[in-house]
Amino acid sequence: MSSRSDKIHAILTQAFSPSSLQVEDESWKHAGHAGVKESGGGHFVVHISAEVFSGKPRIACHRMINQALKDQFGPMIHALSIHVK
Repeated sequence: MSSRSDKIHAILTQAFSPSSLQVEDESWKHAGHAGVKESGGGHFVVHISAEVFSGKPRIACHRMINQALKDQFGPMIHALSIHVK
């Protein structure tokens, strides 16, 4: 895990107390893409499972995650793929 992945992991752990959480830094797959220079890569995939998401529509879960990470978009996160279980 990269230090940026660790930071995302810590933020999501604090916000949601997930039963399962995996953060993957896939920035290397996007070298040369727009936004990579500004964010230093910043392409992440999050797999998360937490009780707080139970019964909520997927879009609501994604909004909650995006809200928790809002300060990281731009300086650290360029793109985020979210998989909620």
